[in-house]
Amino acid sequence: MALYSPFKNYIWNLSVAIAMESGGRIGEIVDMCQPILDAADKGDDAGTPEFMRAWAAMGHKLLELAAEDEARGRAFSASEKMERASLYLLVAERMQGHGTKGREETYALARETFDKSTRLGKINRERMEIPLENGTMSALYTRAPGEGERPCVIYCNGLDSCKEMLYWSRLPEALARRGVSTLCVDQPGTGEALRLQNLPVDPHSESWASKAVDWLEAQPDVDNARIGMTGISLGGHFAPRAVAYEPRFASGAVWGANHNWREVQDKRMEREGENPVPHYWAHVHWAFGAKDQDDFLEKSEGMNLNGHMDRIKVPFLVTHGAHDRQISVGYADDLYDQLVNSPRREKVIFTEREGGVEHVGADNMSYGRDLIADWFAETLGGHTA
Repeated sequence: MALYSPFKNYIWNLSVAIAMESGGRIGEIVDMCQPILDAADKGDDAGTPEFMRAWAAMGHKLLELAAEDEARGRAFSASEKMERASLYLLVAERMQGHGTKGREETYALARETFDKSTRLGKINRERMEIPLENGTMSALYTRAPGEGERPCVIYCNGLDSCKEMLYWSRLPEALARRGVSTLCVDQPGTGEALRLQNLPVDPHSESWASKAVDWLEAQPDVDNARIGMTGISLGGHFAPRAVAYEPRFASGAVWGANHNWREVQDKRMEREGENPVPHYWAHVHWAFGAKDQDDFLEKSEGMNLNGHMDRIKVPFLVTHGAHDRQISVGYADDLYDQLVNSPRREKVIFTEREGGVEHVGADNMSYGRDLIADWFAETLGGHTA
């Protein structure tokens, strides 16, 4: 496999891959990983506090260096270091079990650092708050250049990502270059919605996606007839479900076809396939607001797209890595085959020829990013050249 693997277990290597694909620097990553190589041998879960200490230490060092830049009036340089500090802190926080000492403080510092980096670096992303039936959904809005109304894509998380990581996938940048704006959301069960408001996963994603469409329709720079929806990882359930039940979407795509995630849980209980995070069952119980395993399994029954995809009547793109170790590539076939009423459906399986063969392109996100950006440019009226 093409996944860089300094550790002996997949979950820890996945975190390294996320950092590398999100703008981390290889020298800093090596410096963080070398002291904890033995800690990974304890298993996926046991050594995670050591992981957080090593990665958070690098984050704090970068914040010290950024403060020196800022004191000299070098705001752009400070912002660059803050981006990586925030990234390393979020990766460290993501690896911890719910309730781990220091997790809340690490997340808060990462969020504060991200927002300050936005200001100092004059980065094209603006924090927004979208009202929900209960609570709010925080979001990052990246505007395409130009005047007048432009198309926009709502971009949602998977099980364990956050809107900052969505931004760092560089899909918003790729879309903006093609004349399409992006709204990265922390939907219920992820990011701030889970950590700060305790809002659990809603399998009926149209309930919160429709609120995002309502918000976009009130923006003067958005063309209401050209709104798309995509998602990464478990977003491969949320995005198609939302497009199926929200008629205002004009196009859709998935970065990883999570067609029957409820079935995946049965397989994981039989230890088939890899988990995305340490402390996996504790994490999904937290994310779904479940009191125990039986309650979680009941709450996740709705995480199945069978019988729903014939409702999609707009263009839809299905992408998947050929060697995804978390979600079977066969689910991409299921999703594509059930898009019977889509006027333009396409399925792309990334192979060794180009890369992106791992789960949502953890080995190389560039091919998925470019393809999805081109897809929305073509189907929402942007430009590809």
